[in-house]
Amino acid sequence: MTDNERFTGKVALITGGTSGMGLAVARRLLEEGARVVITGRDQGRLDAAAKELDGAGPDGAGPDAGERILAVRADAGSLPDLDALMDTVRERHGRLDVVFANAGTGTFGPTADITEADFDHSVDVNFKGVYFTIQKALPLLSGDASIVVNASWTLHRGLPIASLYSATKAAVQSLARTLAAELGPRGVRVNSVSPGYIDTPMFRGAVPADEVEGNRAQVASGRIGTPEEIAGAVAFLASADAAYVNGQDLIVDGGLVAAVA
Repeated sequence: MTDNERFTGKVALITGGTSGMGLAVARRLLEEGARVVITGRDQGRLDAAAKELDGAGPDGAGPDAGERILAVRADAGSLPDLDALMDTVRERHGRLDVVFANAGTGTFGPTADITEADFDHSVDVNFKGVYFTIQKALPLLSGDASIVVNASWTLHRGLPIASLYSATKAAVQSLARTLAAELGPRGVRVNSVSPGYIDTPMFRGAVPADEVEGNRAQVASGRIGTPEEIAGAVAFLASADAAYVNGQDLIVDGGLVAAVA
């Protein structure tokens, strides 16, 4: 458990909080005192994530972690689900101080092979879902709230098999920058984080085992990142430590974009 209590008394919403980066961010904010709402589409995985966070105990997120977790089944691409989610948050907590718009999907392959169904699904989750999660959360945001959008290193550097994925991530990074200008007068900050190669279930599902070493070799730091390293970056952006950071994209990639390995 960290000694930091930056989020004590704060309420945080993390979409796609059942695994990977979303789960790591949920754990980190719990460790720092937040009341955390996680979402996921699959009830079984959602229950398992909530149990894992609750089970962190005194050596993890704190002995009262279970009392500070709210798990809500919601599909980020479904507006009725998002309406129901916000109603639940309003009834339980009355406000939001942090939103990590993290829910996403990955469709990779040559542009010639992308179908309309692939396009619609990716845009629904990665762009529409982020857009309307934030829109629906607006009435609940406190005066000094922070929104962090999960973007991707691929919006900064071309990846041949990622035309659809990269386009959706570029869209949400642009959205974050625009919303920083729109919501700034309210005191609400909006930033994005762009992870590099991170060891998550999505990464392991998208990258064949025999290609992981090639990915690692592209990274100046010489390794694949961890979800906990993204959680640290998100916690910084969401906290008062980043009170004058607004409209920025924080690349957390071990030097993948900026350095030649």
